[in-house]
Amino acid sequence: MNQFVLAAGPDWDRLGPLFVEAIGDTLVMVSITMVVGGIFGLILGLLLYTTRPSGILKNAPIYWIINILVNFFRPIPFIIMIAMLYPITLNVVGTTIGREAATFVMCVAATFTVARIVEQNLVAIDPGVIEAARSMGAGPWHIIRTVILPEALGPLILGYTFIFIAVIDMSAMAGYIGGGGIGDFAIVYGYRQFQPSVTFAAVIVIVVIVQLAQFLGNWLSKKVMRR
Repeated sequence: MNQFVLAAGPDWDRLGPLFVEAIGDTLVMVSITMVVGGIFGLILGLLLYTTRPSGILKNAPIYWIINILVNFFRPIPFIIMIAMLYPITLNVVGTTIGREAATFVMCVAATFTVARIVEQNLVAIDPGVIEAARSMGAGPWHIIRTVILPEALGPLILGYTFIFIAVIDMSAMAGYIGGGGIGDFAIVYGYRQFQPSVTFAAVIVIVVIVQLAQFLGNWLSKKVMRR
């Protein structure tokens, strides 16, 4: 039976529209996650960096609370986080299945990952640059806007590029809760129906998306760091 299915090949007249819809689902989930997780992760990362003992806004309670939260959530595998956040997802989204539920969990996971990457990139900034700004009378928020973020912009772009690829990986598991996407398409119509060419097509699309994102991230970071 399996040999017959393989020989027959996939029915792209039927699968084509489903494939396009799956690509759209992935792009929607990833885009929303990058915006929401990117913004909240940037805020948490800035707080981690500025409230640390040597930071310009040093505040031990805030630093340790955020640090503990990041250390708690960041190592959790995405599939386990889906189950762990079940009650919160239900209360926030109103459902625990579908694209919206999957996107909510992706946003939570991305937020804490982005926070740590932002902090790591900011720590690499030369402390002398910040001290020079402080000696000139610049306030903390002015330093954040005009010194810290511009100095770390190039590495941050590369960090967000890495996060984008990680979010693509998360979206591939969205099918476990009916989120759709390219990963779900590859499993349902490729693996389970013994159609390797369908799975291969899905893989090619994911690789192309990742390569385009990596190329754009590398180009932007180089352009920023040359200034």
